[in-house]
Amino acid sequence: MKLGLDDYAFLNSPVHQWEPRYKLVALLALIFAFAFVEDIRLVVPMLLVTGILVFCSQLPLSFIWRRLRYPGLVLVGMVALLPWVAGDTVLWQWGFLKFRLEGWLSLLLIASRFLAIVITSIVLLGSMPFLTTIQTLRSLGLPAILADMMLLSYRYLSELGDTLHAMNRAMHLRGFGHNSGSFFFLPNFKEMRMLASLAGTLLVRSYEQAEQVYKAMRLRGYGCGGSVSPSRFAKQHGNQGNWGSAIALAMTLLVALGFVVAQIQLSGVE
Repeated sequence: MKLGLDDYAFLNSPVHQWEPRYKLVALLALIFAFAFVEDIRLVVPMLLVTGILVFCSQLPLSFIWRRLRYPGLVLVGMVALLPWVAGDTVLWQWGFLKFRLEGWLSLLLIASRFLAIVITSIVLLGSMPFLTTIQTLRSLGLPAILADMMLLSYRYLSELGDTLHAMNRAMHLRGFGHNSGSFFFLPNFKEMRMLASLAGTLLVRSYEQAEQVYKAMRLRGYGCGGSVSPSRFAKQHGNQGNWGSAIALAMTLLVALGFVVAQIQLSGVE
């Protein structure tokens, strides 16, 4: 299993050339502004800004789609019933099933906000190497222990995925999933015990591996290095804080502020 968040981190788009610290601050502000939106009239501007961001980043749509699938399934599972249970205005009825306007608008708002936030996050993480993201967070004040935990988690998640894939394949070769007695796609009691054993084994292996990695890092001097200061970060990245990056930061902050002000005004009108 390969996460591949930064497969397209070396393109030559305006978003990729954006100075990492300015980009991180600007896109995080935009994400918080999107999360603040609660009025359906702001959905179209929000999706339009997201589309412009994707266009400027030049990231392939297939790359974005692959990372939207699983979060999208979780969202569908959580809000798919909203149009059928929320609200009083009935748009369509078949027997006891009633399609309601208020629920449909709530579903549209939640789904649009989810798309805008997740796609902006994908553009942020996908337009620079993950190591640069960590260094940027360190230069902005993230504690060293948290930065190291994020870096090691990203490094070893793919390895745990490979271990899980190998163990799962070994279980199927030994007959797992071929027993009768399952109710539709749900595993029976014996299969649930095997899945619990699989999860426990994976947890123990990951703990042992983490302990070995930590000891190896300590032997190589982990914990004796200095932190990444802003001046050191700028030197490593060629001092890319140019006027173009500053102007892009200011414009993005203005857009984020515009969404917040518009939401406050629309809430006051109602």
